[in-house]
Amino acid sequence: MLNETVLAQAAEVLERMRGAGLRAVTAESCTGGLVAAALTHHAGSSDMVEGGFVTYSNGMKTALLGVPAALLARHGAVSAEVAASMARGALAHAPEADLAVSITGIAGPGGGSAEKPVGLVWFGAIRRDGEGSTISRHFDGDREAVRRQAVAQALDLLAGLTEAT
Repeated sequence: MLNETVLAQAAEVLERMRGAGLRAVTAESCTGGLVAAALTHHAGSSDMVEGGFVTYSNGMKTALLGVPAALLARHGAVSAEVAASMARGALAHAPEADLAVSITGIAGPGGGSAEKPVGLVWFGAIRRDGEGSTISRHFDGDREAVRRQAVAQALDLLAGLTEAT
């Protein structure tokens, strides 16, 4: 899952964070901690990585990240609103972090619908200073391919947050 391309990308993100003096936290659902694993694969990553939350269930999103149950009920876990709330919650619970990235999606092979198909993934990316965004992507392929592409996208978002300094 964490191939050489993803690990090299994570190393580049860590160098950018080191150069900018930034620390990150992750909030992951469908990727199950793979972004944090890619980042922490590298020696010295503890200087730039505060930690990560794996919040696969809605209950865990609420309990660990403070995502409101009403928000989950209204928009569903795979939504811009929940991705943004996950990122904000990760920052709120990681006081030393400057950046947060969140991922919530449908990796498959089941669980999709016409409105939210397999491969749909929402991302949240935010800086402690409040600058942030959400984006969605639809990835093709099997579960592993969706998750691998989601990790790469999350790393891209972290890299983009380092440029905003």
